[in-house]
Amino acid sequence: MSDFHPGSGGFGPPTQPPPRPQEGVPGHGYPQAGTQPGPGYGYPAASPGPGPAQPAAPAGYPAASAGHPVAPAGYPAGHPGHPAGPAGYPVGPAGYPQAPGYGVPVQPSNGLGTTGLVLGIIGVVCSLTLIFWFFGVVLGILGIIFGAIGRGKANRGEATNKGAATAGLVCGIIATVILPLLGLLLFASVMGSA
Repeated sequence: MSDFHPGSGGFGPPTQPPPRPQEGVPGHGYPQAGTQPGPGYGYPAASPGPGPAQPAAPAGYPAASAGHPVAPAGYPAGHPGHPAGPAGYPVGPAGYPQAPGYGVPVQPSNGLGTTGLVLGIIGVVCSLTLIFWFFGVVLGILGIIFGAIGRGKANRGEATNKGAATAGLVCGIIATVILPLLGLLLFASVMGSA
């Protein structure tokens, strides 16, 4: 693990500090004795061989050698904003535009169909009571209006609650037409028998 002695039992802080590296000793941040640094960035020296001569690398860039081509002029390898492509091939665009039609999906507007259903149900309940029959008729008319608009939106694909809109339309018709008509017929039959 290390070359210093830990505390008792092998755990805890060391009892002696670790030894300091000696100045000028190879292996502690200093190059090995007798070695010379390479031609730059760890690349081997260029060896003359068959093939066309490689152009000299710009200052601050590694020299070309066998297996290590030089980037095309104007495109230094690894430089931000200048991608290095293979020689002779154009570099592609930085990004692609988003295709039309792909975005955040539009939420369906189901509010009118749901409103028609609620008003239709409340209209039916109010029409069944003798005291609130007038409110039942008004709410039934509103249920018909909202149910018809909601059903039209569902047919166009702008809403997904066609069933709720249809039920609101039917409940509105029942609250507006059928129950008052039945109440009127009941009232007429009671008055006619008297």
